[in-house]
Amino acid sequence: MSLFTHSEFDAHEQVAFRHDADSGLRAIIAVHNTRLGRALGGCRMWPYASEEAALTDALRLSRGMTYKAALAGLPQGGGKSVIIGDPRHDKTPELMRAMGRFVNSFGGLYVVAEDSGTSVADMRLMAEVTPHVGGLADPESDAEGRSGDPSPATALGVFIGIRAAVRHALGRDDLTGLRVAIQGVGNVGYRLARHLYEAGAQLTVCDLHHATVERCITDFGAMTLPMDVIHAADVDVFAPCALGAGLNDRTIPQIRAKIVAGAANNQLARPQHDHMLQARGILYAPDYVINAGGIIDIFYEGPNYDTAVVQAHLRRIGDTLTEIFGRSKREGRPTGEIADLMAQAIFRR
Repeated sequence: MSLFTHSEFDAHEQVAFRHDADSGLRAIIAVHNTRLGRALGGCRMWPYASEEAALTDALRLSRGMTYKAALAGLPQGGGKSVIIGDPRHDKTPELMRAMGRFVNSFGGLYVVAEDSGTSVADMRLMAEVTPHVGGLADPESDAEGRSGDPSPATALGVFIGIRAAVRHALGRDDLTGLRVAIQGVGNVGYRLARHLYEAGAQLTVCDLHHATVERCITDFGAMTLPMDVIHAADVDVFAPCALGAGLNDRTIPQIRAKIVAGAANNQLARPQHDHMLQARGILYAPDYVINAGGIIDIFYEGPNYDTAVVQAHLRRIGDTLTEIFGRSKREGRPTGEIADLMAQAIFRR
C-alpha cells in the first residue's frame, strides 16, 4: 500500500497507522496542513472493504478539513482519523481508549472529535487518556447547542446553505413546497430534515437503517426511495448526507435536481465531477463549505459558549456560498474550483 504516490496524497504533513492487539484497534490518523493552527478533525469508524479504502478516506477527509477550516474563518488546520471496524458490533471502551492513546501520541498536533460511527460518549472515553479531544458533552447542560454533539450545528449550517443556494439558483426565499431528497438521515440528515420540514419543504428520504427512515415518515410525512436511486429523484434539491463519492460518472447524468447541497464529506468522486455538474446546469454547494457548522460549534465550546455568537458565525456559511456562486457565474468556473482557490489563498498565504 503506497502513501507518497497515492492518488489522494496532497503534501500531507503526517500520516500514521496504529494497531493495538489487546483492543483490536486498526486505525489511521492523517494530518494534512497545520499552517493556520493545529489540526482538528473527526474520528470515523467504518467497516472499510480494505486498508487501501481506509487510507483513501483518511487522506481525502483530512484534506477537506483544511479547506473547511480556512473558508469557515477558523484558526486551525485539517486532520482526520479512521478506525477500521463496524461501529455497531466492534466498538468497545477498550478500543476507544486505545484510539485516544493514538491521538495522544501526536502531542496535540491533532485534535479528535466525533464523526460517522463515533459519538460524544466515545470522545469521553478517549478523553480519559488524552486531553486532545474536542466536542465533549457538557453534563450540566441540556441545551442541544452545548451538548458536545456537532450534528445540530452542522445541520443548521447546511440548512442555511440550502437557503442561499435556492435563492441563487431558483430566485426564491420561501421554501414552502420546495422538493428536497435527503440521502442519509442519521444525526445530521434527520436534523436537516426537521429544519426543512418546518420551513415547508416536501421531503423524500433514504437511509441504510430502516428505523431512521420510519422516523422521518412519522415526524415529517416524508416519502422514501432506495439509497441507490434517490439521487435521481424528481426534486429541486438533492442533499447527500451519507458517505462520500456519491457524485460520480454514474450518478451525475441521472440527477434531476437543480441544486446539490448536503452534509456529506467528499461528495465528488473526482475533481472533474465539479465540471460535470456545471455542464449540466446543476448548482453545487461545495461540501466542505456548507457542512462546516460542526467545526464552528466545536471552536466555540467551553464555559463561555454563546449560542448567539455561534449562530452568527453559522450564518456566514450562506454568505460564503453566495460569494462562491457569484464568482462561479462571473468567471465561468465550477463552484468547487472557486472554493478551492479561495481556501488556498487563505491557508497557503
